[in-house]
Amino acid sequence: MNSADQFKTEITEGYAFKGDSILLGGAMLNGESIPGAQIKAPLKTFNRHGLIAGATGTGKTKTLQNLAERLSEKGVPVLLMDIKGDLSGLTQAGGGHPKIDERHSKIGSPWASQAYPCELLTISDQEGTRMRATISEFGPVLLSKILELNDLQSGIVSIIFKYCDDKGLPLLDIKDFRKVLQYISNDGKEEIEEHYGRVSPSSIGAIMRALITIEEQGADVFFGETSFDVDDLTRIDENGMGYINILRLDDIQSKPKLFSTFMLCLLAEIYSTFPEQGDSGRPELVIFIDEAHLIFEEASKALLSQIETIVKLIRSKGVGIFFVTQNPADVPEDVLSQLGMKVQHALRAFTAKDRKAIKLTAENYPLTDHYDVDELLTSLGIGEAIVTVLNEKGIPTPLAHTLLTAPSSRMDIISET
Repeated sequence: MNSADQFKTEITEGYAFKGDSILLGGAMLNGESIPGAQIKAPLKTFNRHGLIAGATGTGKTKTLQNLAERLSEKGVPVLLMDIKGDLSGLTQAGGGHPKIDERHSKIGSPWASQAYPCELLTISDQEGTRMRATISEFGPVLLSKILELNDLQSGIVSIIFKYCDDKGLPLLDIKDFRKVLQYISNDGKEEIEEHYGRVSPSSIGAIMRALITIEEQGADVFFGETSFDVDDLTRIDENGMGYINILRLDDIQSKPKLFSTFMLCLLAEIYSTFPEQGDSGRPELVIFIDEAHLIFEEASKALLSQIETIVKLIRSKGVGIFFVTQNPADVPEDVLSQLGMKVQHALRAFTAKDRKAIKLTAENYPLTDHYDVDELLTSLGIGEAIVTVLNEKGIPTPLAHTLLTAPSSRMDIISET
């Protein structure tokens, strides 16, 4: 058996699944497509999370769009974080092109134009359904981690929540929280210390300053009523297609703390609300987090720990999380190790540091006799990627240089006409 035949056998056997699956593309060897060697991902393992990585302009957003479409077609709802503002085209059918037909001919699957059921969401003043949460819903532990408080300061936050609960006082937004904070440090200090314990003026001052920090990043527009119901993210339309919820975040790049605050709140709410599913055969919801480095780059150790824990636990609720970023190193190692599907687009090697990062990336993939992974990572074309997924037994599939399928919807923002 020659190398090409052996490769095709490995791929067809490695990507043969008993249950429902999604077509990702066609396998390539020595820069050429191999007929009949399709690369798929089992629907069952989408709750094992994933990574879509690669340099700017290599096709990450189209891969995200493509996966969202295929999941929607299978009746799986999706939540997309649209950082760059270029995913609203999912609501319109795409226009064909000879290059697309040629690509799909090589993959062995015809291309079809399709629009998808979508809901536009926002956490700021942009157009779309507003996603908000109250301070009460955050709870004292999560709020303390977002504010990056020490144990003494966190204790005061817990006192505030207990006091408001005992008195039936609402904690809806930052203004409510600040009023109670001011009350317990002035007029209500004696009452609080008698029933709940001593509160330190310096700790209250630190909490006040922490509130100002997150307000400056726009958290005041996120906290408040009416709270968003996460069950609304799991809608199916009348044709059995899962809704693609597009959260517009193109004004969030300068506000990483607000982004990480929102994401942690959303994941915590989903985890506490969704019932246990285990590996049910299909995910309840798949979340794609574009520009994922924004979550991690300014997060405290406590916040990172909380995110890592939720990522680990949330898969039992039937929820998959895909991190989309330029470099796998943007994602903390403890999170990266939990990501089952990996779609790696090209990386660029301009410096010694870049070359070191590429070598490290290559070492994180299954061993292969068919590719020089270090070299391949820098030579992948647009719309090509190195792919490995988990099979239905949770075992990584053979590494495959993949010509990816093209999205069926419009590959641009919504047309104004």
